[in-house]
Amino acid sequence: AQQSATVANPVSGASSDLLPHFQLEPEDVYIVKNKAVSLACRATPATQIYFKCNGEWVHQGDHVTQHSTDRGTGLPVMEVRIEVTRQQVEKIFGLEEYWCQCVAWSSSGTTKSQKAFVRIAYLRKNFEQEPTAREVSIEQGIVLPCRPPEGIPPAEVEWLRNEELVDPALDANVYVTPEHSLVLRQARLADTANYTCVAKNIVARRRSASAAITVYVDGAWSEWSKWSVCGAECTHWRSRECSEPAPRNGGRDCHGPELDTRNCTSELCSHAAPGAEDVALYVGLVAVAVCLVLLLLVGVLVYCRKKGGLDADVADSSILTAGFQPVSIKPSKADNPSLLTIQPDLSTATMTYQGSLCPRQDGPAKLQLPNGHLLSPLGAGRHTLHHSSPAAEGADFVARLSTQSYFRSLPRGTTNMAYGTFNFLGGRLMIPNTGISLLIPPDAIPRGKIYEVYLTLHKQEEVRLPLAGCQTLLSPIVSCGPPGVLLTRPAILAMGHCVEASAENWSIRLKKQSCEGTWEDVLQLGAEPCTELYYCQLEAQACYIFTEQLGRFALVGESLSMAASKRLKLVLFAPAACPSLEYNIRVYCLSDTQDVLKEVIQLEKQLGGQLIGAPRVLHFKDSYHNLRLSIHDMPSSLWKSKLLASYQEIPFYHIWSGLQPFLHCTFTLERLSPSTCELACKIWVWQVEGDGQSFTVNFNIAKDTRFSDWLVPDSEVGAPALVGPSAFKIPFLIRQKIISSLDPPGTRGADWRTLAQKLNLDSHLSFFASKPSPTAMILNLWEARHFPNGNLSQLAAAVAEVGKQDSALFAVSEAEC
Repeated sequence: AQQSATVANPVSGASSDLLPHFQLEPEDVYIVKNKAVSLACRATPATQIYFKCNGEWVHQGDHVTQHSTDRGTGLPVMEVRIEVTRQQVEKIFGLEEYWCQCVAWSSSGTTKSQKAFVRIAYLRKNFEQEPTAREVSIEQGIVLPCRPPEGIPPAEVEWLRNEELVDPALDANVYVTPEHSLVLRQARLADTANYTCVAKNIVARRRSASAAITVYVDGAWSEWSKWSVCGAECTHWRSRECSEPAPRNGGRDCHGPELDTRNCTSELCSHAAPGAEDVALYVGLVAVAVCLVLLLLVGVLVYCRKKGGLDADVADSSILTAGFQPVSIKPSKADNPSLLTIQPDLSTATMTYQGSLCPRQDGPAKLQLPNGHLLSPLGAGRHTLHHSSPAAEGADFVARLSTQSYFRSLPRGTTNMAYGTFNFLGGRLMIPNTGISLLIPPDAIPRGKIYEVYLTLHKQEEVRLPLAGCQTLLSPIVSCGPPGVLLTRPAILAMGHCVEASAENWSIRLKKQSCEGTWEDVLQLGAEPCTELYYCQLEAQACYIFTEQLGRFALVGESLSMAASKRLKLVLFAPAACPSLEYNIRVYCLSDTQDVLKEVIQLEKQLGGQLIGAPRVLHFKDSYHNLRLSIHDMPSSLWKSKLLASYQEIPFYHIWSGLQPFLHCTFTLERLSPSTCELACKIWVWQVEGDGQSFTVNFNIAKDTRFSDWLVPDSEVGAPALVGPSAFKIPFLIRQKIISSLDPPGTRGADWRTLAQKLNLDSHLSFFASKPSPTAMILNLWEARHFPNGNLSQLAAAVAEVGKQDSALFAVSEAEC
């Protein structure tokens, strides 16, 4: 059908002016270790045959050609072979695989063969999912999952039971699913064994960890025996045994009595007088009763003594502030032995406060507050809690302090927690090096109340946050509390996020965990707020959550298109010392938030690692494509890579969910000489059909520490808790004057709306307007965004520009800001 005009062949008598027809085409092959592979093609009639690999012609000197004649048709036959090495395949880097095809010529034209792909065969060591040990009841179904290691070609899976091959064809109770899971339809006692998943391909054979399956049998009672003969004590009995079946392999014993007795006569039985054994029993009972009475008397005496020890007229309020560093408070009566000095506990949520709280004094670099009537009660240096009935209320407080356990499980002093004691002056909690803080504005806590507030960063493995569909965790999971306390102004929770936000690509929700443990959507960003309790200001790398109810929060996004992307932070670590020839480079792919980077830095400090390159940002798209990592341009005379494949991959869903914070790949290198210390190479990280980043590594593994400045210790950040005016950049009196001036509507536009526009916050006017003091909300947000490095003069300039429309306001802001 493909022939064109033909001319008689005087030699063979057959037609030779035909398009070449391939009798043998190259097929897909795998390179095992460093062995070269051969590709061959055969065509008739053909005058020339050449191979083309990845779009480039193979040099003629690399072809091995054989000529023959087809016995049936007499047409000339040409067969050509080439060899492909591992080095040739590894040179091709990118999205396309290495392929070759034949091109054959005759006098009538050319014909191309099918493409044959040449792949480097490998089989990774670690199973993606291994079977786990289980204990199951007899006749219960069992599913043992197994996801073999990634490999080319894909691994075949077989199962071993006590090192013997499991053959489903010989046992109808067993079958293997297409996903390689082993299923036992009904567990039998004979199925108690160690099960191992084995994956193999042409490269290697891998064994999973063995999973011990124990099939247990719960015990069951036999039938009751017949009643015995009525005895001398007017009773008879019957028995049964836990034998039908008997418990096996750790099964539960039978529940209930083994022996049953009852009266066997309808008349009273006569018994002999009590003997010596009965008298001893009665004496023992009397002795036990006397001991119990004595213990009760001792307990009453101890309780009365402790209660009498709380007769002081004044109870020192250090019970609420001890252990809180930013506030330095001395007891009012140092020589009074009855002062109440109990370490504060997070379970104490509120206490009535009467008196004054002395804030920490600012250093000389801080702005000094002018003396005024609003702050005149401050500066007493000490404060007390007065009780109308010290003995009764002191004992009641001690009882509540010792019995409440609402937050007692929270760890004190950890690097991922901050806590402090606050009153109506407000304050701030910060977890160092995480970008997480909680701002408690002035008057958020009712006057007369003192709250001990905490701020906690949770690890993802500690909190179960369910995600569905395309949802992904965009922020750390943070708790502030105690929940249920009364706040009269919204507190502001600040934390980082890793989303490249856009309304057309993302649906972002603020989630809060309820008291029952379920996660609920309390706010959808970009939509009208469904409640006045929550509001969120989303910026490029951080979000600021206004909340009147403390609790556990997280930011969750759902992608609306494949263009939606998250920011990944790519960080390279390697050992600071290399005593052996082997050297590992770890490439972390982290969510781009400060808290995750802090955890990795702390982890690498423990492992003895050092940063070997400045971190990079990669935009990871919701395209279902994996992340690939590869290493290149290493001097082969000094180093060699122990990686079998040309690249490594991190599965898409492992990254996209955001629930696995410390994902990384390790490149294991080997020095050819112990004296080699200079390492030069390139590391490429890219998403298939997406963005990529390239690291140029060039350093001395023995002494190069140029990136050590990234490893900032926590002690350089500052105090995790600040109370009162020291927690705010804006002086308290000036803040009050700005609020009183800008809250009322201005006749010339000199009000809070103009200030919001000057500070680029005009998109939140509806939220600010819903609050009793819109100006206070604006200043609180400015405090949350700009502490501790905010430029107060810029805020003063914005207020002054608003004040130019009102001469009275301008005089205040110009003179005092």
